[in-house]
Amino acid sequence: MSQHQATAPGIPKVTEILADWVVTIKGSDIAPDVRREGLRTFVNWVGCAVGGASHETVDRALAAVAPFSGKPTSTVLGRSEKLDALHAALVNGITSHVLDYDDTHLKTIIHPAGPVASALLALAEVRPVSGYDLLTALIVGVEVECRIGNSVYPHHYDRGWHITGTAGVFGAAAAVGKAIGLDAQQMRWAFGLAATQSSGLREMFGTMTKSFHPGRAAQNGMFAALLAEANFDSTERAIEAPRGFANVMSDKQDYSEILDDLGTRWEAALNSYKPFACGIVIHPTIDGCIQLRDELGDEKVRRIRSVELTAHPLVLELTGKTTPKTGLEGKFSVYHAAAAALLKGDGAPTAFTDEIVNDPEIIALRDRTKATADRNCHEASVDILVTFDDGSTVSKRVERAIGSKDVPLTDAQIDHKFTVQSALVVGDAVTKQLLDTSWKLEELKDAADVARASVPGSTSKTAAAE
Repeated sequence: MSQHQATAPGIPKVTEILADWVVTIKGSDIAPDVRREGLRTFVNWVGCAVGGASHETVDRALAAVAPFSGKPTSTVLGRSEKLDALHAALVNGITSHVLDYDDTHLKTIIHPAGPVASALLALAEVRPVSGYDLLTALIVGVEVECRIGNSVYPHHYDRGWHITGTAGVFGAAAAVGKAIGLDAQQMRWAFGLAATQSSGLREMFGTMTKSFHPGRAAQNGMFAALLAEANFDSTERAIEAPRGFANVMSDKQDYSEILDDLGTRWEAALNSYKPFACGIVIHPTIDGCIQLRDELGDEKVRRIRSVELTAHPLVLELTGKTTPKTGLEGKFSVYHAAAAALLKGDGAPTAFTDEIVNDPEIIALRDRTKATADRNCHEASVDILVTFDDGSTVSKRVERAIGSKDVPLTDAQIDHKFTVQSALVVGDAVTKQLLDTSWKLEELKDAADVARASVPGSTSKTAAAE
């Protein structure tokens, strides 16, 4: 069968229908509450991108790509360097994810903004777009990647694919395609070009390569849309074809998850924002351990003999590193996270540095922490039992952690998270201006004002210009 012929009977034309929706939906078709969640997604992403900008992972990425970058047009958020748009999308995707502090679509564990926003804002410095239109494109891109993720999750993820990278490339292609005005034919091609670049392996968790995945998805998705704009063709059924994305990369293909209620049921409205800088499945443990520390006090927690955690098997599968050696590995150790939360009351990026991971006191409590897998325990819950040196015990159950859809972060908490991590990188004045500019995205005539506001010293430059 030719790749341009109709799909087999009973299989909907998923790629075609989705592409048609992307190019026809208008910003005014998106309900105010969905647009508001999209704005929260964007603000959270900006804070994370700047917060991660000084990480050694970013230094190494820049050292590798800067000599090969084209004309320096697009900002690396939180830094003075500029790269060409494709490489800026890559690096900003890395910065926004390297601290594991970003957003999460809890149904799939996709981190939606990294691939999509990183591509859009890098492009905006080359191809000007209003803040209103950028937010529309962002919401559309997030919707596409999360719906595609839903269609193959959890089978795709269980195989070992890092779904942020594999689904994120579709989101970036859709968002950039929307922003540059692809027609329906070109958008179908863009999805084909995205599908053939879909990648990311979970084996890389705990290394610098994990944050490379959303960066590469941003870069590849942008490249897919730009190639399609030049009428570089591809298959028109990249998602649903027998040798397409869903069938090659998953044992599950539920196309209703992609097509049902398009434009009325919004996955983009279900996004959540991490209060802790690590794998999402550890958050109930950190939340519970911080609560225990607050209740017990510093002196009491230093008399802990042992800690017993009971959690869903996925928690141990994803975060079962018992002896992490680096901060990045610590983000995937429920044992380290529990010890740091109990002893330091911390789950922010400062809890996952190389220094803290190798702190003797943390290591000692980590080694006295055990975790048991129980399929009857919900993935988002945990039972914590603490035994003290006198044999007394205290327990804590967390049904849903702070930052979940049941206990979402408020705007004020997002502001605090943004401010704390950004100020460490660019200072208080730049952070204040950047946060204000980010919240005003929809009012901006030029969305690239956000990128420019993130540059160290940008406030003083602005004052001098005035």
